[in-house]
Amino acid sequence: MPKTEPRVPRVKSPATVEAQIEKLKSRGCVVEDYDHAVCALSNINYYRLAHYFAVFLETKNRYREGTSFETVMHIYDFDRMMRSLLLTALEEVEITMRANISNYHALKYGALGYLNESSFDNHHNHKAFLKRIDRMIENNTGEQLVTHHMKKYGGAFPLWVIMELFSFGALNTFYSDMKVEDKRAVADAAFGLPYRCVESWLQCLSELRNRCAHYNRLYDDPFDIVPRQIPGLERNMQSTLFDYVLVLKQLFPRNEIWNTSFAGRLTLLIAEYSAHIELYRIGFPENWQDLLVDKAG
Repeated sequence: MPKTEPRVPRVKSPATVEAQIEKLKSRGCVVEDYDHAVCALSNINYYRLAHYFAVFLETKNRYREGTSFETVMHIYDFDRMMRSLLLTALEEVEITMRANISNYHALKYGALGYLNESSFDNHHNHKAFLKRIDRMIENNTGEQLVTHHMKKYGGAFPLWVIMELFSFGALNTFYSDMKVEDKRAVADAAFGLPYRCVESWLQCLSELRNRCAHYNRLYDDPFDIVPRQIPGLERNMQSTLFDYVLVLKQLFPRNEIWNTSFAGRLTLLIAEYSAHIELYRIGFPENWQDLLVDKAG
């Protein structure tokens, strides 16, 4: 029998920047500065910007009246700067959690205790965990800490060393897989908080970090998980960006740095873009500053 050609799936045809602008205009987008639009779409993928234009869709192919290219770009820039600000704060939480978890676990179970299944809770998948550790080492063979421990210690990595290779997601999984009494001890020593809160909030911050690290949209795009209620907070937790920032505040290690470096910079960022953004789209209430500033800082 004659060979049949493989079926090529149908996809959209590529379009020039000029054609992309015409498509936006046909959907009701106002382009006040054509050259600016050309420059923007020459440097930012149309598909990426389409996620921001989607906020203004009234019907499938029609934007709300008055939607302008410039407004969408302002929101895009606000989102970009918000991600950068959040990543800096998330780094502090991640480093703090690495230190507290590795110090506690290694002192209780030994430097290599993490290699023993018995040092984790029953729901822990140890075989998958060890494979993940091997991939981390393999993917970081050029790192000094890896080459040093491979040469000097035959590939034996103490927990406080291997944890430096953990992503936020791996850190979250490690904590979730610890025994309840160990999670409780770490949560109490590091934050003075119930372990169930810390466990829930780490999961939320892992999702937040993934969005920021992959440049995904934050504006008008709720998360999948509702964080566990913050003790003593009258506001009911939701899955908005603001609620995730509240969670970030609970686990941030230094009050004075939070107020000056994060809350202060966030206030300036929102003031700069106040004419272009709608705070309710990221879950920020009117009294958001009162809730975010740490009074003890």
